[in-house]
Amino acid sequence: MAASSQVKDLQEAVTCSICLSSFDDPVILKCGHNFCRSCITQYCKDSKTAPPYPCPECRELFREGEFQPNRQLRNVVEITKKIPEPGGKKACEKHEELLKLFCEVDQTPICVVCRESRSHKDHAVVLLEEAALDYQEQIRSRLESLKKERDEILSYKSSGENTSQELLKQLETERQKLVAEFQQLRQFLEEQERLWLAQLEELNKEIEMRGAEYVAKLSEEISSFSSLISEVEQKCQQPACDFLQDIKGTLSRCEREKFQNPVAFSSDLKWRIWESSQRNASLEPIMKKFKDSLSSRQRLDKANVTLDPDAAHPRLILSADRRSVRWGDTRQDLTDNPERFDTEHCVLGCQGFTSGRHYWEVEVEMEGGGSWAVGVARESVSRKGRISLNPEQGIWAVQDRGDGYWDLTSPEQLLTFPPSRGPCRIRVYLDYERGQVAFFDAGTGDLIVTFPPASFAGERIRPFFWVYASVHPFFFFLRARAQLTLCP
Repeated sequence: MAASSQVKDLQEAVTCSICLSSFDDPVILKCGHNFCRSCITQYCKDSKTAPPYPCPECRELFREGEFQPNRQLRNVVEITKKIPEPGGKKACEKHEELLKLFCEVDQTPICVVCRESRSHKDHAVVLLEEAALDYQEQIRSRLESLKKERDEILSYKSSGENTSQELLKQLETERQKLVAEFQQLRQFLEEQERLWLAQLEELNKEIEMRGAEYVAKLSEEISSFSSLISEVEQKCQQPACDFLQDIKGTLSRCEREKFQNPVAFSSDLKWRIWESSQRNASLEPIMKKFKDSLSSRQRLDKANVTLDPDAAHPRLILSADRRSVRWGDTRQDLTDNPERFDTEHCVLGCQGFTSGRHYWEVEVEMEGGGSWAVGVARESVSRKGRISLNPEQGIWAVQDRGDGYWDLTSPEQLLTFPPSRGPCRIRVYLDYERGQVAFFDAGTGDLIVTFPPASFAGERIRPFFWVYASVHPFFFFLRARAQLTLCP
């Protein structure tokens, strides 16, 4: 018992007088008393007096920040935690007897003296070793559960890391393709620029040469006329006798042929310059279209989709705001207009797209024998009679029949994972220029399916919805339910 008492004394020596637990990051005040750093800090905050504060033990005043870390005491605390109990067993702190029994009511080890006390006299008590065996079984069971859960989390972590690496690889591939494509584009544009600039330089030299020839001819004629004019002016100033000398020659020289302006620039040269200007002008719409295309490729627009009541099958009920559709128990009396589906339980979105990248999300609720499909459809999709929900008929969609997501191609394919039975959100993605349609689980961000690229050929593409709910043939009270709601 002496060893037990010594251990107890040592444990008391490393106990904080504020929290009554072993010191945690102990600090020492200038008075020499030790406390947990968090305990003395909180003590200062809770104090109703202004600093300096009185020491909790000796009341000597100190200021916050004056206490210093006690590393030696911290090491003693760590050593104390590692000291085993004498004989491998703990003694009762109150009676200093070995803890041999276990109170099943208070779920705590007790000694034989505690067993006879009022606190435990009427409680069920078993031997400590027997209780340990029972609780070890419980702990082992829970330990196995914890290990399984940890392994499951590890698998999630591994899967997430693999997905991350795969996505990074895809992104790097796209980056390399983009760099290569723009490099090719730059090379092509630079070659065209060099070619066209060379042609313009050639035209420039020809214009300069012909302009110089034209100016030279005119300068020669001007010089000739200037000489003649000077001669005639001098002649007119001479006396009559001298003036009339060789008058016939003077008149002949004055009656020279009228100057004919030479052709400076041929029509062929003007045509080539006009052709060059037209070629440059033709670049403007191409560049505008190219810039618009790049701008649309960079922008991803969230479409504000509403449902078209003129296209809805009579069994489908649209909400007042036209953002939700559900299966109705009876067929509504609606006008059979050319836009309305009369056999397939479909409805289209009011909005249509002829360019750009767009997405919208649909919340799905389904019970019993419900089924649904979402996607996109061509404006020209058949509205009358039976149609197949596949790209050949102008529809790109995924469907849930209660057993998982179906890729509505020809032939149809069941995807590898089923959706959850609770409400889920589907994101529909449309890239018009690339002819790409893809579907994602908006809750997890997982890709459901991507359809092979299609050619929309300038046709308007509209959001597509299909809803159906069947009634159980024997249990009519089991109502099936299917509803699609466009997310804001």
